[in-house]
Amino acid sequence: MTFRQAAGEIRAELIALRRRLHQDPEIGLDLPRTQATLLAALSGLPLEVTTGQALSSITAVLRGGKPGPAVLLRADMDALPVVERTGLDYAATNGAMHACGHDLHMAILVGAVRLLSAVREELAGDVIFMFQPGEEGPGGAEPMIAEGVLTAAGEPAVAAYCLHVFSATYPTGRFGTRRGAVGAACDTVRVVVRGTGGHGSQPFRARDPIPAGCEMVTALQTFVTRAFDVFDPVVISVGSFHAGTADNVIPEEAQFAATVRSFSAAARERLRSGIRDLLNGIAAAHGLAVEIDYELGYPVTVNDAAEAEFAAQTIIEMFGPDRFSWVENPEPGSEDMAYVLERVPGAYLDLGACAAGLDPAAAAVNHAPDAVFHDSVIPDGAAVLAELAVRRLARG
Repeated sequence: MTFRQAAGEIRAELIALRRRLHQDPEIGLDLPRTQATLLAALSGLPLEVTTGQALSSITAVLRGGKPGPAVLLRADMDALPVVERTGLDYAATNGAMHACGHDLHMAILVGAVRLLSAVREELAGDVIFMFQPGEEGPGGAEPMIAEGVLTAAGEPAVAAYCLHVFSATYPTGRFGTRRGAVGAACDTVRVVVRGTGGHGSQPFRARDPIPAGCEMVTALQTFVTRAFDVFDPVVISVGSFHAGTADNVIPEEAQFAATVRSFSAAARERLRSGIRDLLNGIAAAHGLAVEIDYELGYPVTVNDAAEAEFAAQTIIEMFGPDRFSWVENPEPGSEDMAYVLERVPGAYLDLGACAAGLDPAAAAVNHAPDAVFHDSVIPDGAAVLAELAVRRLARG
């Protein structure tokens, strides 16, 4: 029996698990109810299970019946602070929502655990299952790495794989990936422009931070288009700008914050240094002081080219060429699977899960309060992860 056939036999159980998880979402690193639900789903399987010390993670190791390396399979566990308005009969009602499909990811990985457990004696090595909280922030991959997830089987894992579902863009059941960068680095810059307050009728007696702050925002957009290669793009979006209390009062300070996205380590470093130089220069030209807090977030998520090719070929052999497509451009979103892929060659894979009857080009996207995911894709996702593990272990 193939993994695809075996996954079909546990389809109803996996979908039921996903819906239980969907009804009770939790946010961040501390997910006790989610952890308990997953531990119950894994109970009775031939696993070495440990839970996190700094977070509600689960690491499970399946020992193969034959000697060999270790492969890691990962799913994220956390939800978003979004009030759900899907109208589903299993919708969450606690003010949080699995609006990014992590409930499907968990069910898919539990499915892979069950499929691989059934063939444990035939495995030429071990499989590490990484159930990770905090992907939406503040980041759970780094704490799990610090607690030893990559070496949970003994020797470091030789390959790592994960799937991410999408409520829009892709047709339901379509897999995709790309070689190289698949997701952006995401950093945050917070800026305080300090001047001298005064009366709005006499601006020459003050040092007005508002025009300088506005100039900085505009200059950042020009900086993007004039200092960076169009084929190695960056994105700077100012999402917050605050200054002043009244129309006739020049405030002492203006504040703004921006998200900064990049798709290569080189562009990321040029952003960090270049933004500081740009803002300091504008502040100096206006006779103002500026404080710049540049916070590094998740790095670029990078697929190993050989592992991406291997994953693509595996999917095509399992489902046919119509169920796979190479993705032309990386996602501007960020992902802390990046920390795993910095240390272990692997592949981050996309899976279309647009709800029945919806047009993927017009459906609500991930993170939207009305995003709906088609849980019929769960068995195929589980089969792919299991097949990748078996084939990669067989290669040694």
